[in-house]
Amino acid sequence: MRLKLGDIASVRSGLVLSRKLSKTPTKYRYQLINLRSINQVGYIETENVDLYDATEPLGSEYLTHTGDVVIRLTAPYTAVLIDDTTSGMVISSNLVVIRADTSLILPEYLYWLLNTPKIKRQIYENTSSNMLGAVKPRYFADFEVSLLSIQNQKKIAELNLLAHRECQLLNELALEKEKYYSNMINEIQKQMRRGIGHDD
Repeated sequence: MRLKLGDIASVRSGLVLSRKLSKTPTKYRYQLINLRSINQVGYIETENVDLYDATEPLGSEYLTHTGDVVIRLTAPYTAVLIDDTTSGMVISSNLVVIRADTSLILPEYLYWLLNTPKIKRQIYENTSSNMLGAVKPRYFADFEVSLLSIQNQKKIAELNLLAHRECQLLNELALEKEKYYSNMINEIQKQMRRGIGHDD
């Protein structure tokens, strides 16, 4: 069964930030997802999110909810799945948020589907005539998906999330190792300069 994504999910772009931005700190301070904080592997690097001071409380449609799928509207068009650690963040207008009807399509399955090389290629082809390479939110509303049974969606989704979690942990481990060895080399170099451990 093929259906348009807009028929089985709410698809909308995020907030035009200038509309609600306060130039001074306010009590309506939020974390803001920016393009830099979306890792190409498909998760949000929370250390790279920005702070956003709003002039008034923001509507829930502009904030992430657990189970949302948020996609970059510019290359590489990475999709991320929102969980409890990334809910309540501001979605800006250079992103699109998809809230799925979970009786028909699982967010975790949609997240896998939108990040597949085949779908990414389709998005690139759609934007090939566009100088900026930006895709319109309407593209995702009109996007046709082949629906598997919920049971089969769940199997794919669980395996994909496991693979992503493993890759994320390996990536974090690699960064920690890099820091560790960099600090060790710097310390050895300092000792050498002080003449400690210097060959006689």
